[in-house]
Amino acid sequence: MRVESLKIIDLSTVLAGPSVGTFFAELGAEVIKVESPEFPDVTRSWKLPSESSNASVSAYFSSVNYLKHYIQLDFNEKAQLDQLMLLISAADIVLVNFKKSTESKFGLSPDTLLTKFPHLIIGKISGFGDENDRVAYDLILQAETGFMSMNGTSQSGPVKMPVALIDVLAAHHLKEGVLVALLDRISSGQGRIVSVSLYDAAISSLANQASNYLMSHQIPQRIGCLHPNIAPYGEIFSTKDGFQITIAIGSDIHFQKLGSVLSLPELAQDQRFLSNQQRVKNRSVLADLLKVKLMQVEAEDFLSRCHEMYIPAARIKNLAEVFQDQSAQQLVRQEEISGVNTKRVSTIAFKWK
Repeated sequence: MRVESLKIIDLSTVLAGPSVGTFFAELGAEVIKVESPEFPDVTRSWKLPSESSNASVSAYFSSVNYLKHYIQLDFNEKAQLDQLMLLISAADIVLVNFKKSTESKFGLSPDTLLTKFPHLIIGKISGFGDENDRVAYDLILQAETGFMSMNGTSQSGPVKMPVALIDVLAAHHLKEGVLVALLDRISSGQGRIVSVSLYDAAISSLANQASNYLMSHQIPQRIGCLHPNIAPYGEIFSTKDGFQITIAIGSDIHFQKLGSVLSLPELAQDQRFLSNQQRVKNRSVLADLLKVKLMQVEAEDFLSRCHEMYIPAARIKNLAEVFQDQSAQQLVRQEEISGVNTKRVSTIAFKWK
């Protein structure tokens, strides 16, 4: 089955579910987003002060809704609910994030849909699991799964990440599950329910921080951009010409090359910095030495030399600077929705031939 032949009914709202719908739409699938005329996707109203109050879409809504057909159906009206069921009967995938009470009221629970339409793949997003009707937003999950406790500095207190990263992660997990279900359906002919909770997506994404705790009982502290296992990694330095840069020295070879670029070869011979573990123990002293030296160099010259020697280093950019880069511009997608010229970045980062 080719992606272009897939038909998807997107009944989800906010970010995670709609992002999955946009992913398939970008690949060429037909995606129909169904909204309530009384309570449309709430993100249509999540507008910046600078956005038009009269527009039916917001930048936030536009970020995860692209190349979709939009229709409104009132499920309280039997004829319109029947129309929805007719659409679902011809679909390959349905995306939902309803509360259990809504599922039950309108016969839209994944189990009910799969019984009626055995070929269907139902992708469901929940906050805390299928049996938990607790309302969940990304902020709440960042708070309850440890992300906020780790993010920030000792002075700032807990800090939310500026992107709804838990939603983004949950969307990726749901994409993976749906794609596997599609692959399985080729041989089995059977549909499947694929369910992802924001909570599980968040916990499974704790990665090395989880293992640091599970194996060494280290509770991560708020250390800003610093990495608990690597140094120098995440320290922020200012250059002679006023730019801010950061470096990620992941190996002893990187460190030796850094000393060469900065004309400080003695650093690699210093007993305090001979290994990564020693550098982590003495990172403050090392950072002070690097700070003095980097204040004497210009950013572009230093970064150019780092790139030539394959040393991970970068200038810290704001989004205006990011989207001046042609590589970032190539990921921008535009579409007019209800008379509004909308833009977003692609949900697809892979390339295939």
